[in-house]
Amino acid sequence: MEEGCSRIRRRVSVRKRNRPSLASTSAIPSAAQLQSRDEQEEKEEEMVARSRRRKTVGVQPVEHNDSEEDMFGDYDSFTENSFLAQVDDLEQKYLQLSEQRKHATDFATEDFCSESIKNKLGVTTVSNFTEYKSDEHTENQTEHEDVPIEPGTDVLYDLPSSQVLYFENLQNSSNDLGDQLTEKRDGSSSFPNTVNEELSHNCIKQQEQNDGSSSKVRSNSDTSRRKSIKDHLKSTMTGNAKAQTPIFSRSKQLKETVLSEEINVAKKTIESSSDDLGPFYSLPSKVRDLYVQFKGIEKLYEWQHTCLTLSSVQERKNLIYSLPTSGGKTLVAEILMLQELLCRRKDVLMILPYVAIVQEKISSLSSFAIELGFFVEEYAGSKGRFPPIKRREKKSLYIATIEKGHSLVNSLIETGRIDSLGLVVVDELHMIGEGSRGAILEMTLAKILYISKTTQVIGMSATLNNVEDLQQFLQAEYYTSQFRPVELKEYLKINDTIYEVDSKADSGMTFSRLLNYKYSDTLKKMDPDHLVALVTEVIPNYSCLVFCPSKKNCENVAEMICKFLSKEYLKQREKEKCELIKNLRNMSSGNMCPVLKRTIPFGVAYHHSGLTNDERRLLEEAYSTGTLCLFTCTSTLAAGVNLPARRVILRAPYVAKEFLKRNQYKQMIGRAGRAGIDTIGESILILQEKDKQQVLELISRPLENCYSCLVQEFTKGIQTLFLSLIGLKIATNLDDIYHFMNGTFFAVQQKTLLKEKSLWEITVESLGYLTEKGLLQKYTVLSEEELQYNFHITKLGRASFKGTIDLAYCDILYRDLKKGLEGLVLESLLHLIYLTTPYDLVSQCDPDWMIYFRQFSQLSPAEQNVAALLGVSESFIGKKASGQAIRKELEEFWVYRALLVELTKKLTYCVKVELIPLMEVTGVLEGRAKQLYDAGYKSLMHLANANPEVLIRTIDHLSRCQAKQIVSSAKMLLHEKAEALQEEVEELLRLPSDLPDVQ
Repeated sequence: MEEGCSRIRRRVSVRKRNRPSLASTSAIPSAAQLQSRDEQEEKEEEMVARSRRRKTVGVQPVEHNDSEEDMFGDYDSFTENSFLAQVDDLEQKYLQLSEQRKHATDFATEDFCSESIKNKLGVTTVSNFTEYKSDEHTENQTEHEDVPIEPGTDVLYDLPSSQVLYFENLQNSSNDLGDQLTEKRDGSSSFPNTVNEELSHNCIKQQEQNDGSSSKVRSNSDTSRRKSIKDHLKSTMTGNAKAQTPIFSRSKQLKETVLSEEINVAKKTIESSSDDLGPFYSLPSKVRDLYVQFKGIEKLYEWQHTCLTLSSVQERKNLIYSLPTSGGKTLVAEILMLQELLCRRKDVLMILPYVAIVQEKISSLSSFAIELGFFVEEYAGSKGRFPPIKRREKKSLYIATIEKGHSLVNSLIETGRIDSLGLVVVDELHMIGEGSRGAILEMTLAKILYISKTTQVIGMSATLNNVEDLQQFLQAEYYTSQFRPVELKEYLKINDTIYEVDSKADSGMTFSRLLNYKYSDTLKKMDPDHLVALVTEVIPNYSCLVFCPSKKNCENVAEMICKFLSKEYLKQREKEKCELIKNLRNMSSGNMCPVLKRTIPFGVAYHHSGLTNDERRLLEEAYSTGTLCLFTCTSTLAAGVNLPARRVILRAPYVAKEFLKRNQYKQMIGRAGRAGIDTIGESILILQEKDKQQVLELISRPLENCYSCLVQEFTKGIQTLFLSLIGLKIATNLDDIYHFMNGTFFAVQQKTLLKEKSLWEITVESLGYLTEKGLLQKYTVLSEEELQYNFHITKLGRASFKGTIDLAYCDILYRDLKKGLEGLVLESLLHLIYLTTPYDLVSQCDPDWMIYFRQFSQLSPAEQNVAALLGVSESFIGKKASGQAIRKELEEFWVYRALLVELTKKLTYCVKVELIPLMEVTGVLEGRAKQLYDAGYKSLMHLANANPEVLIRTIDHLSRCQAKQIVSSAKMLLHEKAEALQEEVEELLRLPSDLPDVQ
């Protein structure tokens, strides 16, 4: 028992002695410090044990008992001046004071604690503690800043939280008693002004008067009153000895308390459907502070406030809202997402049209996630990354492309967790009418609407026309506004004349000005559209976008403009441009695009889908910071990429060879005008005289309607939908599948899109096609009422569904793989490359057969063996190279998919192993990773704990925004890894559910 008590004493003393200050909680001791600390603790333990042995001579040993009371044995007071003894004395005097208040009002408001105990415990008075805590709570609620608190000034700092709570309960009891006494007191009696000055004398006098009556007071009190604080501390410290208690910053606890209280208030507000929205649109005031801190948004636009306070939004009805580009649509969606994550404690899915936009959105919200305690994740189903099952304390905001969003919803349905998804936000909702991607988006939303009755759907777009159809499909309310933060002026250019678009004019336009630019004969031939004149009016002081019909035209225009720019442009941000070129060169292993090498020194670059993700990210970053002032780009940049400009120029009213659509035109010109930077935005559409009438119709007609692509994209639409419905067991019989189809966007528009067939006929026909291809099995079930047709997915069907294989090629792929199993050639990579080459690349192939023939003749014997195995003969390629007619044109299909070694060589490059962890961070590419590594930031932990201001001074050409993004992203990744490890620990320590029951 002596040894056991010594261990308990050591734990108590060590916990009190080693409780760190707030300034040192994050410091990690070195190995030497740990060793010296252990040696010191052993010496102190031995000294305490010797002291105990001296003070307990003659004490009989007690029988060992594991109860909490007996663990302390006879050591009710460890030493005469021990912590417990002083606290016990404190409690006795407190209780005495409470009893005496019933009989004498003179002592009702006097302090009960001696000055010596106050000094040793670091306690003033319980009333002071309450006041202090209340004051700090108010201060944190208004400022939300860490307030450093020294251990000496933090009231009851050395007490565990359980003891602090006990004192608070005692204080509440005394306050109640004091209130009662105050009501009974005579109005003439007043509180003495010199209580604090007489404190010491009164406490001593009170102690002498009450020593004799102490036992009487205790005996008269109710035996079931409360545990003595001594017993309470014993019990609590025993529990503390069994389980480690993490040490938290006091100020951090108070901050988190404020945030938690505000979230609880907001949650109750939402549940009660009250008009009182709380601090910030049903969100904690900290969210408002974060928008000011990270995005500089101090006040919402009027339309945003109106939209967020709509009764339909408060009632969580589905919503579609539409505003012009740059109107601030995304902010409304973000606030609704944060409401779902923080107040309703549900996961959220945000669907965006392109990967680049997904990555941008993850970067912008990562800082919010760290501060508010949720996850931001890019869902990547193809990489096997599925929603976390065990995370309950934190919710996730999944940001995904259309395809990956569909994969995530399938995963949630399959695992029975679709109800955990509280909100789905779709940006660019009009894309539901764009080909196979539109069909996938429709499938995703239709599944959510059919299965989950608790998931809210929010859709937003700048270019919607037939909103009624979308409202009927989504069962949604609609809100619209024409607000735009920066005025947009539209112009048309014909020859040397610029006209302003004017809907009030009879012709639709009015004369604005003539171009005043001196053109040489050479420049007139090279630049007949006067692009150089239009561009140089803006750059380099302002930014400019030039939209071109094709990728090749982007590159040609960028080079042409640079040929006629003066050398003064080379001096603008010269160092930053050199750094950009260096990073691009490192990224491509020295094989940098020669066009970019020539244009970037002038601040000009092209932007199209031919760039790699890393190249595009680098260029966009340079444009955002002003290093680049001009982009020549294709229409894809207009769809959601946050790259606004002072002036937008449309090179021609065409996208590829097709004439511009109204919604494409609106998306492009919507990039003009930078909120908070420019007071006006300009768009100039260049056209020829022959296109004038068609352009005038373009700028005046309404936006195009969007139509369902579920049936138009047959194998990627309705058939894929039916396969997944049966595979996920959403609907497995004909009636249920038909009922599901009635809830699709296609069903709303069926009479318009496909008049010759009914919805029932389309459903039966599609199921028959899948059954014939061996993807489904049909069987009948005879019920009491009628004969039902049920369907079951086959192994081939499940493989096609799980692998998201285009059903047009699934049987061909199966045959290829089966043939590969019979004789897979692994002497070279050619056979594997053939098997993994997408089938839809065939339509894009247009080879030069002479080059193809020479390449074929250079194959190794093993590779020629592969070609023969696949049916690609040298004679066939030779005939194609010589231009002879070939009867077996079908053989070209196999030839196109083979021999792609050169392609794969161009798509791969090496990165040093030590840079890979740094490149996991958003915004860190190979060049930036090298800079960080050389500066000493060699791991994720280094970046997560870095100071952005130090990064700016250390890393060349790193903006403050980029530095904050890097640190925030690193913190997010580190938190996710820590959560994953914690989940693994919990799984390892969890009691197995199938553990055998030992009798």
